[in-house]
Amino acid sequence: MSRTPTELLSPADQERRRSLRVMKAVALGALLFMAVVFVVAFALQRDVPAFAYVRAAAEGGMVGALADWFAVTALFRHPLGIPIPHTAIIPKRKDEIGRTLGEFVETEFLRGDVVRAKLQATSIASRLGEWIEQPEHAERIASEASVMATGVLEALSDDDVQGLIEGLAREHLVEPQWAPPLGEWMSRVVATGAHRGAVDLAADSAAAWLAANQSAFDGLVSKRLPSWVPSVATRLVDTTAYNEAVKFVAAVRADDAHPARAAIDGYLARLSDQLQHDPELIARFEGAKGNIFDSPRMRELAAEAWNAAKTGLLRSLADPESTLRTRVTAALVDIGQRLTTDAQLQQRVNTWVIDAAVFLVDRYRHEISSIISDTVASWDAEETSEKIELMVGRDLQYIRLNGTIVGALAGVTIFTVAHAFLG
Repeated sequence: MSRTPTELLSPADQERRRSLRVMKAVALGALLFMAVVFVVAFALQRDVPAFAYVRAAAEGGMVGALADWFAVTALFRHPLGIPIPHTAIIPKRKDEIGRTLGEFVETEFLRGDVVRAKLQATSIASRLGEWIEQPEHAERIASEASVMATGVLEALSDDDVQGLIEGLAREHLVEPQWAPPLGEWMSRVVATGAHRGAVDLAADSAAAWLAANQSAFDGLVSKRLPSWVPSVATRLVDTTAYNEAVKFVAAVRADDAHPARAAIDGYLARLSDQLQHDPELIARFEGAKGNIFDSPRMRELAAEAWNAAKTGLLRSLADPESTLRTRVTAALVDIGQRLTTDAQLQQRVNTWVIDAAVFLVDRYRHEISSIISDTVASWDAEETSEKIELMVGRDLQYIRLNGTIVGALAGVTIFTVAHAFLG
């Protein structure tokens, strides 16, 4: 039978192999000792009758040692390489053992009531909070999360991400109609007068602009007059136009019921109604929206935005002193402190964890237990036998040793009883 090479064994398995060899040597030594005693006692029993008891004890000890050696060996291999029926049990029934072990774990451990009782006895949230609130632990979580996020970002294809963003934008922004919802929203704004603040702001901005840009009216009207009009008159026309504009804006600002304000209200009301019910205007509005989103410049802006965001994230994730990393660490510490001190939060977290664990166990316990049976089934039979022998073989050698001692006691007892009654 092939053996697992020592260099492939873990340090713990190597130590188990050494202990197993020692116990095998002890058990074999006990058998050889009984054999020597048997030979000596058998030779001397005619001259010294008391040696008959010694011979009986040694004989029983050998029988017990050989029987237990056969039983222990038959678990893992064929004794002496002879394919005796019902030997090499573990290699032959490896798959069945794996299935049985998986079923045992599924029925006895992966039960909702067992998992719930165990988790309820453990203050999960409190222990988690005590661990997270330590700054070094919070930094470790932030560091590991940064490594994972960096890996995800670097693995993402820019083209795929841009395609995803474009698809989401088209599905949720371009394809749905904007005009009717916008018209409905505008009608509510007009009905409640919420737009009047914007009108006031526009009037104030116009007044400020007029005060700072009187020169913009130079020639605004006069350049359209005939050339024979005197220059004094042209300047007077421009000044009059400027003053009228200033007066008009001042009047709009001062009078909440100014006709211009009423005209704006009427225009917005008509526009909101048309956006909801005028098919021609709706089509024009939606077409303009589609042209904006489908323009090459818009796609370039989206690509530039993604590249800038990705570069910034990668830089922040890589720098332990970045604002992102420090804020994540501080948030984790704060969460840990709340989990430690807030009884209500602890109760909610414990309930979430327990319910989630019970749900997963109830729903997937068969799949979880199948990991055991499938894993055992994939093992090599001889290597499996070797592994199991390393785990329990040392204790099984005690059976051989105990069998030698019990056999010796049984042999001398049987001989004594027989000698006493049968002579």
